[in-house]
Amino acid sequence: MLSCGSLVRMRDGGRCTLILGGARSGKSRYAESLAEGWAKVVFVATAEALDDDMSARIARHRADRPAHWTTVEAPLNLSEAIRGAPADATIIVDCLTLWISNLMFSRDIEDDDAFDVAAKGEVASWLAAARARQGNLIVVTNEVGLGIVPDNAVSRRYRDVLGRVNQQVAAAADDVILLVAGLPVVVKQS
Repeated sequence: MLSCGSLVRMRDGGRCTLILGGARSGKSRYAESLAEGWAKVVFVATAEALDDDMSARIARHRADRPAHWTTVEAPLNLSEAIRGAPADATIIVDCLTLWISNLMFSRDIEDDDAFDVAAKGEVASWLAAARARQGNLIVVTNEVGLGIVPDNAVSRRYRDVLGRVNQQVAAAADDVILLVAGLPVVVKQS
């Protein structure tokens, strides 16, 4: 188990904030509001435009962000994206939900335990990259475990892995904020 802050507390006072909530709860907007006013912001996007709806969502999100922010598309390699950002930049990773989906479908790992270990290893890698930085890290993810149990094995596997990854990041984060109907609820503050 990761201890709070021991893995992610950034050098020179940077913080790691995990923002989670349901679909359309205001997670991305809230994450972006935390980075307003910072001169250097790197937005790490994990979404891929695989259909018209996703293309429209990506375009809408991109248009809402300040023009001076740098966008890095990283559907799989968060470690590289974080390492490549300026050391003092605030990084927003949006979102782990899509990243886990991308990871799940890019790997040919049928065994749930083996995939869980692989996912946790990937998370540990990019959290370590974040720890080596000075700037803030803001991570967005969905809380998918509050609804009904999915009716198929792939969806259950996805929900379970994302839930464990969310726990891993929350344990390492300085702050955890749950968005409910656009309202932030502080779950953890260090």
